Amino acid sequence: MIYFDNSATTKIDPAVLATYDEVAQTIWGNPSSLHKLGDRAFQLLESSRKQIASLLGTKQDEIFFTSGGTESNNWAIKGTAFQKREFGKHLITSSVEHASVANAFNALEYIGFRVTRLPVDKVGRVNVNDLRNALDSDTTLVSIMGVNNEIGAIQPIDEISDLLTNYPTVSFHVDNVQALGKNIWSRVFTPRVDFSSLSAHKFHAPRGTGILYKKEGKMLAPLHDGGGQEKGLRSGTENLPAIAGMAKAVRLLLENEREKAQREAEIKTKIVKYLQDKPGITIFSPLNDNFAPHILCFALEGIRGETLVHTLEEYDIYTSTTSACSSTKTDQASTLVAMHVNDKVATSAIRLSFDETNTLAEADEFIKVFDKIYHHFARINHLGE
Repeated sequence: MIYFDNSATTKIDPAVLATYDEVAQTIWGNPSSLHKLGDRAFQLLESSRKQIASLLGTKQDEIFFTSGGTESNNWAIKGTAFQKREFGKHLITSSVEHASVANAFNALEYIGFRVTRLPVDKVGRVNVNDLRNALDSDTTLVSIMGVNNEIGAIQPIDEISDLLTNYPTVSFHVDNVQALGKNIWSRVFTPRVDFSSLSAHKFHAPRGTGILYKKEGKMLAPLHDGGGQEKGLRSGTENLPAIAGMAKAVRLLLENEREKAQREAEIKTKIVKYLQDKPGITIFSPLNDNFAPHILCFALEGIRGETLVHTLEEYDIYTSTTSACSSTKTDQASTLVAMHVNDKVATSAIRLSFDETNTLAEADEFIKVFDKIYHHFARINHLGE
């Protein structure tokens, strides 16, 4: 069984799961309670926060726990918009954001905010000059993802950061859910970033937990009303076992990060070299420094993406379609549509996503299986003739 769908399939690290189980069985206290069990829980909560902050290079008080990437993105975007609406109601994002970002902006636009969605070039990256031209005196927030979840394009966060140094009152949010542990962190988490979102299940921690980095001094309106947890900004009793497991998962993820990312890049390279130059194959995740090492999106023209996914599934190889496979041209969350990829090709796209547990032997097996599938469909569609 081969999982090349690590962005959508949680494989919890056994060491993390052991931590989760141990905490779940031994820590019954609520971190907000006054008794000793509550104090013990609070100490574990804060030690988890401290460890994550140290690993990410932030201050402890800049780390806030959420239910995952969707909540972190919504909180950063809506919380900033609401907090700063008296100063301006213009927001800027890109046309290739994850649905949790794109739909958050849609919701704000519906209630009267003005949203600019930057276009992307043929490889899915925004142009910093477009952002420069979009900024105005009413702008309060820019939100651009670090790594695209569909094709793996790394957005020019460093260049955007340089530009935004001249706009200190504009908040800068980066959805970094796909970026941690890929040896590119310094490119997508610069000192100019004010808010950054992470999701635990992307690095083998329990689902339903996430992180929002909020730079010290930055204001953010709470979206939850309740007991005032997380410094009064994110009410709700903390999921302590999952948080403790997430803290350990971050540490394990970042151990030998360079070597792990290099292995993922080798797997991607092996498969790309097999796919390239084959009639009917279009690769959207090329081998260069502007693309993450763990995501490979490609299309086999004439075969719908979901058909190819289910065909591979019959061989116990698990991949995924991209959101473009069920998109229309008006779906602004679809990366391939935003790149103006032909509909016939876009609906044929699938995505492979790798992690440190994948191997070159699995890549060889994928190539062996896919080669059979390719030649079968090539004969049907008369590819290469």
